[in-house]
Amino acid sequence: MGGIDVANGVVGAVIGMVFAVLFQQPLQDGWFRLRRRSSVALRGLRSREESAPVWRTFSLGPLHTSALIVEGDGDSPISPESIHVQVLDGEVELPPDMAAWREEIAEESERLRAEGRTPLWNGPRYAVESFDVSRTALDERPEVHLRLRPTDYYTFLAAQQLDRRLSDGTTPRSRYLDPDDPLRAPAFLQCSFAVNIAVVTADDMLVVSRRSNRVRMAPGVWNSSVNEGMSRHIDSAGRSAPDLYAVSRRGMREELSLEPHEYSLDLLAFVLDVDRRHWSAHFHARLKDLTREGLQERMSRGVADRWEHQTVDYVPFRPAAVARYMLRADRVHRWAPLAPALFHLALVHVYGRTPVERAEAQAVRRL
Repeated sequence: MGGIDVANGVVGAVIGMVFAVLFQQPLQDGWFRLRRRSSVALRGLRSREESAPVWRTFSLGPLHTSALIVEGDGDSPISPESIHVQVLDGEVELPPDMAAWREEIAEESERLRAEGRTPLWNGPRYAVESFDVSRTALDERPEVHLRLRPTDYYTFLAAQQLDRRLSDGTTPRSRYLDPDDPLRAPAFLQCSFAVNIAVVTADDMLVVSRRSNRVRMAPGVWNSSVNEGMSRHIDSAGRSAPDLYAVSRRGMREELSLEPHEYSLDLLAFVLDVDRRHWSAHFHARLKDLTREGLQERMSRGVADRWEHQTVDYVPFRPAAVARYMLRADRVHRWAPLAPALFHLALVHVYGRTPVERAEAQAVRRL
């Protein structure tokens, strides 16, 4: 019996080995193919075909803005010779039902004057008729063509009421603007062009301002170092078109008491606030000798437009520090729409895109 058991055991082992050689590997290969096909099928269920707009506004984690970067990436400055500004004849005209809103603003200003209070100053401004970008034939540098039309501050205030109901129940936003074509809009809805400047001191501190509660538009929000609207009266000598660099230098002088020889100035991008239809030229300014303390001392001796700002912060101008600052709980939802994109572009201009994107991604993950 013992010999038979041993023989049966040997035969069973041999049969088992033969079974393993003949069938185990094919079974394993089949199981692998089944798992792979299942994984591909599951990924297919999760990944579906979809479309997304090419034009998307600037965002950083939970920080979402209405700032659309139209031209420029911060890496390569836009030269002054590439900017062509033309001023057209004939002032902007509001549609009849919106013209009545302008009259309301004029009447409000007169009432304030009669009461001995500060009236609304109806300064001459420019509206954006069109903004176009082309490329040079050889080196593909941008060529910017900006066409402006005369307007005033009352018209601007009337046109800012984009969600007010018109006589037919529509709004200026729904009647005149196409969300799928953000660059197309009538000039009377684009009565704002400004320069926004990211100012960095000689000891690498970014200047961040908080708008005064006394200003009519966007009071109390955190903004760029310098924000200066283009003035038809000040920035156009005679009949000449305004110069964006000259507007920037005026803003640096009026808001920070800085003179042109004290800083370098680079134009980084053109940006549109698609929600309010505000156009901006985004600049980076680097102070040559003035540190944070020196700038504070300079401003203590007088600033022409001091009333426009109520607080100034100084932030270390490093990608991680600026990203964390922009995402602070008490800042993230209190930004003027154009400021975060400006600071991002300034960082890219100085440090390069890859280090900035990496630091911003880390700041978002740490929230």
